[in-house]
Amino acid sequence: MSISLAQLHKHLTGDTLRPIYLLAGEEHLLLLEAADAIRVRARALGFTEREVIDLEANGDWNELSMAASAMSLFATRKVIDLRLPSGKPGKDGAAAIIEYCENPPPDTVLLITSTQWSKAHETAWVAALEKAGLFVPCWPIKLGELPAWIEQRMASRGLNANRDAAALLAERVEGNLLAAAQEIDKLVLLRGPGTIDVAAMEDLVADSARFDAFKLTDAACSGDGERCLRILAGLRAEGEQVPPLLGWILNQLQLLARLSAQSANLSAAFSSERVWPARQGMYRKALGRSDRSHWERCLRQATRIDRISKGRGAGDAWLELERLLVAMAQPRAARLLAS
Repeated sequence: MSISLAQLHKHLTGDTLRPIYLLAGEEHLLLLEAADAIRVRARALGFTEREVIDLEANGDWNELSMAASAMSLFATRKVIDLRLPSGKPGKDGAAAIIEYCENPPPDTVLLITSTQWSKAHETAWVAALEKAGLFVPCWPIKLGELPAWIEQRMASRGLNANRDAAALLAERVEGNLLAAAQEIDKLVLLRGPGTIDVAAMEDLVADSARFDAFKLTDAACSGDGERCLRILAGLRAEGEQVPPLLGWILNQLQLLARLSAQSANLSAAFSSERVWPARQGMYRKALGRSDRSHWERCLRQATRIDRISKGRGAGDAWLELERLLVAMAQPRAARLLAS
């Protein structure tokens, strides 16, 4: 069956474990901590041996059956820690997992972790696993949900923060759970248990927003012009230069232009461009706002900005980059671009 992370932690307070667990999702902190919680509980219940296996679709899936049948000289219970990063075991791997699920060996816990995941991954082998064990999806926390997550995590560490203080930290870390976790741990060291209000949060927490070109283009493709400008301002304040940023922006604009040219069959286009399923919704949203001519115009603007940034053209490269990003996010603003 499929359960939430909260349900998993409640389940782990019991005296028995299920024979199989699948933890999957692209929020790596949540996945890592959930996997650690299963390992810790398994050890407490006598599963003292652990065997780690890294496999992908082209791997030797006999390793799974050998690990399941191997007798231990040192322990009667063990954990098989199967790492499947892509979440795609392939035909042979899916068959091996289904066979394992049909007759799990006694005194063994199989823990499968996958760091790439979407609904498209949930095929026959996942259905077989849910019948024999537990599937725990680790979906990314949305920005609007982050303050509540921060409040809960702080409370678990003896800190009491009001909603405004939690919202401030959420804004500072820009949705980065690992950065939020690190800041909370630092607060515990600096202040110890107690109440933290907005003023204290301002004093104690550095601006940990992870500004980078990837988030810049993601914000633009998602239609969030305001966030684009905030990230760009952060990059500029950190000493970034325009030419390195343009490399990735050009890459994304070229991708959008190619995808737009194949808009009649986007699924095939995503496949040929090797776009991860988790990112396809963002690109669909961007492509739905404008046609191919818009993305080609944005490409011309990016080329112009490149010339300006290298002293080969007149103008303010940062200002023109702001205009480009806003036009990517909100095509109606394309009138701001040079003809």
